[in-house]
Amino acid sequence: MPDNLDTIANQIRQEFTAKDAAREKVLPSCRDVIRYASQIIRAVHRQEFDQAAGLLGSARNLLDEIEQIAAEYPELRYTGLVRDAQKEFTEANATLALITRKPLPTPADLRVDSAAYLNGLAEAASEMRRYMLDSLRRGDLSRGEELLTAMDDIYSVLVTMDFPDAVTGGLRHTTDALRGVLERTRSDLTLTIRQQDLEEKLKTFEISTLKPKEET
Repeated sequence: MPDNLDTIANQIRQEFTAKDAAREKVLPSCRDVIRYASQIIRAVHRQEFDQAAGLLGSARNLLDEIEQIAAEYPELRYTGLVRDAQKEFTEANATLALITRKPLPTPADLRVDSAAYLNGLAEAASEMRRYMLDSLRRGDLSRGEELLTAMDDIYSVLVTMDFPDAVTGGLRHTTDALRGVLERTRSDLTLTIRQQDLEEKLKTFEISTLKPKEET
């Protein structure tokens, strides 16, 4: 046996031990970011925007901690759970921005990977359907066209990202799913608008038929 084999093995073992310890720190933080993102989106749908903004700050702090750990072990930055955390963080930020009519944050603003950003943006567009349906159930059509246009604009950009899934993180599948959501949302909004228009015409007709005719 070479004299230095044990030394090499010990060095590698120490490296792996340190990297595994870093990974064990990153994983719970990623799960917490994903949990925060879910709470943020729920708050947005309830129009509790201040609460959503506060939770975004907490999620950002966790991502900062993840970045500090990943600075020493860059390969951790590209693990599935870290990218999922970045995607969910993007979705939460984009959903809040779209609902509150603010500019979309950029990947640089959020300090996230571009592939995670685009996938998160696609999911934020899908959240517009949920927000719109809640509004339609309340009889509020005021933002229907606006939200549908935002969804369409996002889809139109995503569909141009014609790169391998290894580069985009499976964006093609996410975009295909968004297309189905967009088509259903357009159909639902169109049907609701036509139904409301019909109801208004019927009300007008009923009023005109019940109104006493003027004496000649």
